[in-house]
Amino acid sequence: MERRAVKRIAVNLDARFFYGNLFYSGRISDLSEEGMFLNTRKCLPNGSMFVIVIRSENELFKVLASVRRMKKGNGCYDGMGIELVNPPENYKDYVTRMKDSAAALA
Repeated sequence: MERRAVKRIAVNLDARFFYGNLFYSGRISDLSEEGMFLNTRKCLPNGSMFVIVIRSENELFKVLASVRRMKKGNGCYDGMGIELVNPPENYKDYVTRMKDSAAALA
């Protein structure tokens, strides 16, 4: 049963995030207008707020995010479910274009 209000699409995007005066890196494996899953070795505590920077082709997005859940694999954490806090319109437009492209290929 799908628990999400908004459908996510599979992607493979590089991302960096800023937390505690340091930058960390990861890969976004799925996203929607309201959230994403970030594969990373640096998992933050649930509820942590941070800025995630997403680069795709000629676009750059900076989005405020909050950790909703962590995923454990092979005995250690390997990613975080992220909720986006007031994502900017240009990010939402980007996701809509990605969904439209995915639908056209299906």
